[in-house]
Amino acid sequence: MSVQVIMRDGQAEYAVLPWAEYQALLRAAGQASADPANETSKTAFGQLKSLREAQGQSLEGLARAVGISPHYLGLIENGEREPDEAIKRALARALGVSGWESGS
Repeated sequence: MSVQVIMRDGQAEYAVLPWAEYQALLRAAGQASADPANETSKTAFGQLKSLREAQGQSLEGLARAVGISPHYLGLIENGEREPDEAIKRALARALGVSGWESGS
């Protein structure tokens, strides 16, 4: 495995490795392969539940504001469904965040 270690103040801070080796590590850890085109979106939606809770919004309340069922919002929060662009925009508006629109 070829790894580049990036140091800061004498301490290892980052490890950089070839994409294929990264994918192999993910598979070995039992995780799905990462898609760099969707990585930002998935990271943001992976934080959706925490963001909603931090704002004091219930699952049902946010789902109602967005126009979807609480069950579907739960699937989005758990990473089981990828919302379409209209739902992404509605979630962004309801939560007061940016960057979930296409082309951003």
